[in-house]
Amino acid sequence: MTALILRLAAPLQSWGERGTFGEKDTADFPTRSGLLGLIACAAGIKRGHSLGSLSDLDFTVRIDRPGVRIIDFHTVGGGYPRHQGIPTADGKRKNTAIITRRHYLADAVFTVACTGPRQAVDKAASAVAAPRWQPFLGRRSCPPEQPMVLGLFSDADQALQEVPLPPNPRNRKDEVQVNIIRTAPAGSTEAWSEMYDHCDGFPVGDRFYRSRPILRTTEILEPRQRTHTTEEYLDRLTELMRRGEA
Repeated sequence: MTALILRLAAPLQSWGERGTFGEKDTADFPTRSGLLGLIACAAGIKRGHSLGSLSDLDFTVRIDRPGVRIIDFHTVGGGYPRHQGIPTADGKRKNTAIITRRHYLADAVFTVACTGPRQAVDKAASAVAAPRWQPFLGRRSCPPEQPMVLGLFSDADQALQEVPLPPNPRNRKDEVQVNIIRTAPAGSTEAWSEMYDHCDGFPVGDRFYRSRPILRTTEILEPRQRTHTTEEYLDRLTELMRRGEA
């Protein structure tokens, strides 16, 4: 099955799963709703508009580097005159700051295979190759590193085996293990868990997310997929992109 392969890396990224206004959490890998939002943003689809064929996409995530979870103590609206404060439900305005705690993954790297009907995959590929609006990794403050788009590949599983891993001086083992998260197929007998990240669009008001069964597996890559320097890593990515068109 043809797949669009994305590399998601940045100093910070955040993929909300159960966040409330005061506590903005992050999952430890890109969520389906977050990935759809990234592609919809690149395609110029506004909130409340239909995602069309993009809602048929499925995503498989390889965790290349899990990153470090950090929390940002964040304030909104402090230090302003009352008439410029944050509006409240009763029509008044707060004269104090709103405090939130925002969770991020620092220095994480993921490889994502986007699969589905060929029309949907091609639409997604065109959008991220020439984005109408700036894509971001979960939050607008998290622009992606380049290269983000590795290209179209004829076999998603094979591509996830061939994308090189970023340098990791702490991992000196001969065996290269990675965690892979994918949607559990119907009738799967493997142990799976649920994640509430399935949506078909992004309405202007309240959003509703359905549960999605996910499988988390550990797979072994060939040692040659490991890189030792940033220069080697980028050279290997460039080589892969040159031969990737499906």
